Amino acid sequence: MKQLYTERQKRFLALADQLVERFRDRAAANDADNTFPFQNYEDMRDVGLLNLSVPEELGGLGATLFEVIPVVERIASADAATALAVNMHFTPLAQWSNVWRKTKSPRLEGLLREAAEGKLIWAAITSEFGTPNLMTDARTRAEKVEGGYRITGRKNFGTNSAVATHASTTARFEDPEKGPQLLMMKLDLKDPNVRIHNVWNMMGMRATQSNDLEFDGVFVPDADVVHSFPVGHLDATVTETVFGSSQPAFGAVYVGIAVGGLDWAKQQVRRRGLVDDARAQDCIADAEILIETARALLYRHTHQFGTPEYYNEFDLQEIVAGSALVKHVCATNAVAVFTRLIDVVGGAAYAKSLPFERMWRDVQAGQFMPVSSFAAHEFIAATSLGLVLAPTHGSLREGVNA
Repeated sequence: MKQLYTERQKRFLALADQLVERFRDRAAANDADNTFPFQNYEDMRDVGLLNLSVPEELGGLGATLFEVIPVVERIASADAATALAVNMHFTPLAQWSNVWRKTKSPRLEGLLREAAEGKLIWAAITSEFGTPNLMTDARTRAEKVEGGYRITGRKNFGTNSAVATHASTTARFEDPEKGPQLLMMKLDLKDPNVRIHNVWNMMGMRATQSNDLEFDGVFVPDADVVHSFPVGHLDATVTETVFGSSQPAFGAVYVGIAVGGLDWAKQQVRRRGLVDDARAQDCIADAEILIETARALLYRHTHQFGTPEYYNEFDLQEIVAGSALVKHVCATNAVAVFTRLIDVVGGAAYAKSLPFERMWRDVQAGQFMPVSSFAAHEFIAATSLGLVLAPTHGSLREGVNA
């Protein structure tokens, strides 16, 4: 359905609209060939879209999360893999931009200026085999050495690693004084001790090329360890910069895929002369309702998140639960949209020569991306029942990250 956007949202969407038809035209071949959409990145660089979430003062476009979300959705409606991949660049930079605006950190300023100058493309690579990726622990290990740490381990689901120059990642450090700590760090992907294993051959989101990354004693200087906190804790910095931003951004990807599927289904309804058909209308209405329900949660969250009022009202577990709820509803509703539209699309939903089938496969990834459906339910239920799932570290109350 038609959306009411701010003037700034319209300006950023206009940049995306210059590119989405090209992305749509390339999507099938990249999916079939299991290849990363490098050309799409060149197009985004040419129009300045890769600088979307970098502050204007540092050479970017200055989009907030509220303004990034519609762009992610619009790209995903044409090409889900490109949207999911570039989201790993947009969202971390938006997170760090928010921190820079509050702290004016010279280190963050340097990172963001590099991004504005086209020298840096980011990826957030924290997922590991057999772990829920809730940013409370890691199997990857950090060993303290002079001037920094040596990082050893293997990450999977390395989305955007095909084009990224740097990444944020995590490792566990057995601190002899503080006990087990989870380190959050910046890592240079050009380091010779970083190896990408080209194992990505999945049912959907194929063009993301979210391959495994192995760290074989990668040296990370002390200055690039951006944060640490006790293992097993819900952390304020993680809650602010990861959960609160990444979950709605992931949700926007899946809402966008649903929008793309609905748009294609409506084309079929018109082409077949079924506009007045009650069955077709019922399917289209259900799809619109599911999409608009998800959008309502997305925009409420991105409008409220990060405000002093929000931080003063909710504790860390409540913020994680609320963020997980947004992504869960978006992903679940998007899957339901495709299931419902089969009633009007029919056998065309099964044809690999048509885009609906690719979108149908891509949308399934939302069910297991963090926070997974089960973990989301656990956080939501525990918070509703007043159960504490983990101790907390730091505070966001009064907008102060302790």
